[in-house]
Amino acid sequence: MIDKKDIALVLSSGGARGLSHIGAIEELEAQGYHIRSVAGCSMGALIGGIYAAGQLKNFREWMKSVDKWTLMNMIDISFSINHLIKGNKMMETLKEIVPDVNIEDLPIPFCAVSTDWELGEEVVFREGSLLNAIRASISLPGFLNPIRPDGRILIDGGVTNPLPLNRVVRHEGDLLVGVDVSGHDYEGQRQAQLKIATRNRRSLNPLKRMAPDSRTPNYVTLLTRASSLMIRQNSKLMIELTNPDILVDIQMNSLSGMDYDKSERLIIIGRNRTRQTLELYRRKQ
Repeated sequence: MIDKKDIALVLSSGGARGLSHIGAIEELEAQGYHIRSVAGCSMGALIGGIYAAGQLKNFREWMKSVDKWTLMNMIDISFSINHLIKGNKMMETLKEIVPDVNIEDLPIPFCAVSTDWELGEEVVFREGSLLNAIRASISLPGFLNPIRPDGRILIDGGVTNPLPLNRVVRHEGDLLVGVDVSGHDYEGQRQAQLKIATRNRRSLNPLKRMAPDSRTPNYVTLLTRASSLMIRQNSKLMIELTNPDILVDIQMNSLSGMDYDKSERLIIIGRNRTRQTLELYRRKQ
């Protein structure tokens, strides 16, 4: 048993991998930690905001029912030249699960980070509509329609501050805890791909032998990996600047930022990795 500790919790961007944040929160609470404040970016803002509103259990239960067909029904394709998805259906669905409230009325302090596209500056939401703040923070450039409050163009917070350790509200004596899912286990992925390529070369199936090497870069893989690497570097820089008391670093190679239909697997990963990190933290005390 450990003494109950107050923490300021910061959740990173990471697309579907951010569902691991749910597992991290569950494990922290199971081990007696008291979350006094939350800050989040992109998917971290969504999970953190839902938690601050007291609706995380409802959201998790709903996620269990999400499959690829559910995801397809939530996509409202846009013919705009600057985004693929409008995002209206997605937010309507979220509002059914998490009723909108003002951030300043939440039971614990919360903030979400977005980015001003024109000024190149981060925008921190500490008041106003919770769902609007989440919507601004998750507006992945080129994918989701950016929002335009007061004439500004707001896009995903991961562009400027993917792990906003410097934005969370602090209380005297609390621990600064970051959960970073922006890392990708490229070495592990490389080893897995080499094994697959070797099996294909040995296979008697001519189609498998003729299949292109999955390590060969294309437009999509080049852009997504370049974006992931930039976000990861920004996260590392923020970690160096703030030196959190506990850092849960969750790297994956088998699950991507689009695997929203695999919530339970991601939650388990988040919980297990948080447990391991807390064990290491206690040993050092």
